Amino acid sequence: MARLAAAFASSHSVMLTCELEDWISKFADRDDRLPFYDKLGNRIPYAQVLAEAPKNAAELITPEAITKRYHDTHAAMDRMRDEIKSAKLDALIVCGDDQYELFQDDHMPSIAIYYGNEFVNAQRPTEPEKDWYKRAQLRRAEEKSAISYPCHGPLALHMIKSLVGNSFDISALKSIPATEHEGHAYSFIHYRYLHESVVPIIPVFLNTYNDPNQPTPRRCVELGKAMAEAIKSFPGDMRVGIMASGGMSHFRVEEELDQSIFDAIRRKDLDFLGNLKPYRLLAGSSEIRNWIVAAAAAEHLDVTWSDYIPGYRTLALSGTGLGFARWS
Repeated sequence: MARLAAAFASSHSVMLTCELEDWISKFADRDDRLPFYDKLGNRIPYAQVLAEAPKNAAELITPEAITKRYHDTHAAMDRMRDEIKSAKLDALIVCGDDQYELFQDDHMPSIAIYYGNEFVNAQRPTEPEKDWYKRAQLRRAEEKSAISYPCHGPLALHMIKSLVGNSFDISALKSIPATEHEGHAYSFIHYRYLHESVVPIIPVFLNTYNDPNQPTPRRCVELGKAMAEAIKSFPGDMRVGIMASGGMSHFRVEEELDQSIFDAIRRKDLDFLGNLKPYRLLAGSSEIRNWIVAAAAAEHLDVTWSDYIPGYRTLALSGTGLGFARWS
């Protein structure tokens, strides 16, 4: 019998592929164009975010403070790579989101699962990208050539059938066009964490960002539980993991929200996670839904390691809450 032996969660923010100089000086010229929301889900301008920043905001974005957070974040990513390797998994379910990469508005599934046998991460352009932000985005791709990473097609197909039998409407993908490749939520996991110890993955797509069919937090809890049941019913002695890719709060770092998520997953409070208001999970914070799925699937496990770095980068304290966790 297969079993869910470990679970993981990691941010995949472009901050994680930026250089230190980018953190220190580059974001201030672009963050004022990002979408920001208040705690009731109302869109607000950057000027309001800036005006509401605490009085000590300048202390939090000194070069020294940012440099420490940068190095702490890279240490956390190295730890995450080692945690995944130590789990000795036969397959890893990666729950992420698609931001107009494979899916467009002509078909934007709420939940989709890929059941092909490989997933391709693209090669970076041979000519270096001049724009610093695009350069950082492209560091999720492969340096020398595209790589076809293995997927566990049989387990993915079993999960689709099991979830459909459990009243979930799943979009199923057996292949993608030869001109396409995996999106950022999966390429980051492959390039940063699985590059040296290849584990077959099962890509699960959760529409966290795009109206009108994002799964509710309660549905994410139900999905995680149903995925755990599907794993148990798969024949064979397999160690399976699940990984949430994305989050935490952004583009306004909300430490209170992020710490409430960590507290809930540590005490296995699925009611708290399921009762989160969707208007608290907008913009990049919407990716917290992936953490909810992983936490529900791993209800029988305990959080054995976690780390959190508030990725402040401007006087408005815009940025990303950078979170990492393992259950075992």
